[in-house]
Amino acid sequence: MKKHWSEEPQNSLCNACVEYFRERPVFEKVLRGFREKYISYGTFSGTVTVRNPKEEELADLEGFFQKNYHGQKSISVSAARFEKALEESRFGGVEPKEILELYFQEEMTGKKEQKKEEERKWQQIFAKLREQCAGTWAKKWITEMEEQKNGMYSYLRKLWRESGKNMEEVRSILLLGIRILNHFPYRQDKIEYLAVFAAMMTGNPHAFDDGAKDGPFFRMLVEWDTEHRNIRVENSDIFPALQRQRLYLAAGILRDDMSNYVMISGIQAWNRDGNPHAGMDGFQREGDPVQVPLSVVAGWTRTECPDRELYIVENPSVFAMLCRKWRGKKACMCMNGQPRLSSVLLLDLLAEAGIKIYYAGDFDPEGLLIAQKVKQYYKGETVYWHMSVEEYERSRSSERISEKRRKALERITDADLEDLAEAIRKSGVAGYQENVWEIYVRD
Repeated sequence: MKKHWSEEPQNSLCNACVEYFRERPVFEKVLRGFREKYISYGTFSGTVTVRNPKEEELADLEGFFQKNYHGQKSISVSAARFEKALEESRFGGVEPKEILELYFQEEMTGKKEQKKEEERKWQQIFAKLREQCAGTWAKKWITEMEEQKNGMYSYLRKLWRESGKNMEEVRSILLLGIRILNHFPYRQDKIEYLAVFAAMMTGNPHAFDDGAKDGPFFRMLVEWDTEHRNIRVENSDIFPALQRQRLYLAAGILRDDMSNYVMISGIQAWNRDGNPHAGMDGFQREGDPVQVPLSVVAGWTRTECPDRELYIVENPSVFAMLCRKWRGKKACMCMNGQPRLSSVLLLDLLAEAGIKIYYAGDFDPEGLLIAQKVKQYYKGETVYWHMSVEEYERSRSSERISEKRRKALERITDADLEDLAEAIRKSGVAGYQENVWEIYVRD
């Protein structure tokens, strides 16, 4: 193996030569110029120019190059002249490359040579890691990156450059990627919280958060993994904020859970093992409502509702009244504002079961937009329930709707909601379900 320049025995003549140049500051400019050219071309070549030299600098240059530069405002020194002057001086026999290495305390290599060495190190790392993760899912990831030079590879090269081309940094993040891919919770048919999984992989529960250093890397790993399992998590124009949560859930990762729940009553559910969910079975028999977290809904594979119907309301108070009246004989659900992922996953299961849903929301721009989104998203049959102009007139409050909020009504395109949207726009006041609660419980 080639020795590093600093490991070579130092030539006393070379040391004396470098000391000579260090004592004459003008040669800092000359040698730095030749250093830059050596890095660019890989050889001691080209021409270096010293501009506006001072009197003492002129004297030092004339002394070494044995040439009169008096009165010149710009002095050009070629590599050939430098080598000739060096050979004719008392330092004859010293190589210019040796001078540069000792003067700047670094090994002189050209960019082409540097690039070759860098590529060799990358290949070496990939070869070693391929061997380490042989027989695991992560080997496909490592092999694909090396062969295809894909987006993930480009991302790692960017991190490498930002770290000052630290190959140990590259090796560490690749090892982290291997651990993550081989331990995604879905591989053990489990679901895990993002913070817990991050702590297991790195010791830092926030390592994979959106703003964290490894957050983008983690997301790319999730995307690669789901893509190579032929799982497609499409962007949804209806619920775009839920796309990331769906993506992570495909890998068995919960980004949010306890604040992500759905309130339901009268619904039966089945787990992945094919058995009924005992908790839901019990609540249905008791006729009680239950707040179900995302982690539970994510483990369901099938749902059923009495009469194959489900009633959805926007507000918890109306939901509570329906639960008290029906006692599980009819299924109902509380949307409680914008749909969370738990609600959307349940809608998917209900659609697969062929459940017809009846949706009732508030009589304001936000309520109508949510109702429209649910109908657009749901793949089964949807009916708007008690959302007529007449029922709006009975529900009206004294709350004025701002012009900005009223403008949102322009986004209502469902023909079944257009008359209601126009009535709200004209009156300029909001209506609420709680003001007409009796129309829901009398059904």
